[in-house]
Amino acid sequence: MPGIVVTVKDLVVRAQFDDDAPNINEIVEIDNGFNTALLVDHLEPGGIAFCLNIRSDLRVMRGMGVTRTHKGIEIPVGEITIGRILNALGDPLDGKPAIEGADIVYKDVNKLPPASTNFEIAKSEILETGIKVIDFFTPFVKGRKIGIIGGAGVGKTVLTMELINNIARSGSGLSFFAGIGERIREGHELYETLKDEDLLKNTCMFFAQMNENPIQRSLIAISATAAAEHFRDEQGKNILFFADNMFRHIQAKNELSTILDQVPNEGGYEPTIFSDVKVLQDRLSSNENGSITSVQTIYVPADDISDPAVQFIQHEMDSIIVLSRKVAEQGIRPAVDLTLTTSSLLTPEIVGDRHYLLSVQVQALLQKYESLKGIIAIIGENELSPADRADYAKAKKLIENFTQNMNVMTKHTGVEGLFSTREETLKSIEEIIV
Repeated sequence: MPGIVVTVKDLVVRAQFDDDAPNINEIVEIDNGFNTALLVDHLEPGGIAFCLNIRSDLRVMRGMGVTRTHKGIEIPVGEITIGRILNALGDPLDGKPAIEGADIVYKDVNKLPPASTNFEIAKSEILETGIKVIDFFTPFVKGRKIGIIGGAGVGKTVLTMELINNIARSGSGLSFFAGIGERIREGHELYETLKDEDLLKNTCMFFAQMNENPIQRSLIAISATAAAEHFRDEQGKNILFFADNMFRHIQAKNELSTILDQVPNEGGYEPTIFSDVKVLQDRLSSNENGSITSVQTIYVPADDISDPAVQFIQHEMDSIIVLSRKVAEQGIRPAVDLTLTTSSLLTPEIVGDRHYLLSVQVQALLQKYESLKGIIAIIGENELSPADRADYAKAKKLIENFTQNMNVMTKHTGVEGLFSTREETLKSIEEIIV
């Protein structure tokens, strides 16, 4: 026996099922002649299903029938999705025909892959990004996670686009891009850049930009992850997964929590924030079939890096690149705060003794530079000891050395971008500090 709509409040539809209640994350359809799809969020005693109106369809009224589909959100996966832009439900956003047919493979986005058994991470493989500050301070290691943290307008998206551009050119696996609640213009620019550089043939794109409702924005990272899992598990591919912006994922979940009348946690976020982030991050992992290497931008609200959501996502990362407004105002690009940027992968076992020892020396010089700046502001640089003056000059050269023009900005600035190999980066640093 079908259910019946009891109440409709914004995007939340409560449906009563006397028997045969649906499962959580199941799609149910409204019997209104349009088969409006709802996603079951949670169940309450008495056969009440709290459902979410995925497409913001206003043709839903009290008293309408509700039919189970016994299926979750299923999106097309596989080779046919490469070069396409899809939304959270697998519908195309690029103006091209829908992906459908008898031979199309579909995947339930909420179905977790089987747990890996007896899997050990192989020897760390470093991927060159061509961006000096990343290759030196936060080595890009296959199967690991890098977080790019910063407030609005400090260059997170540009840095991500440069990474996609540089790594895709090297042909290192298949790239995925999940646009979560960001500006439509940025998504369009990324698509056009990849198209102009003939890189779409190695890229799958999923978008739920800020014009979409919070349901689709909260689902887009999950849908993109499910599609990436298919390539990893069924085709044994190594995936490069880019998410811009992971904070918007939490923000969308927070909006849903508000309209569902859930009590927020102490930090003001949705009550299940930690488990939601943890489950998603655990899916962006490697197994015996292949690897998922992820780069995730993290917006910092009001430039407050101590925000609980930012802190929690940060704990899931192996490396953290901090973009600073103070650095950006000095005209330094990328605007990386070299003293706050850290990586647990910067070890002799992964990068080698030469790189590791150089990183220790560079960090020491940069820390000294920060402490000397305050003294210089009071007494002037000429009053420093010769040794301190020499170290201060070296640190300034290092900061200048890590400044780099981006290839993806060439058409906007007219300045040719730079690609620096890791060996070239290490040599340039040795020339300064030795």
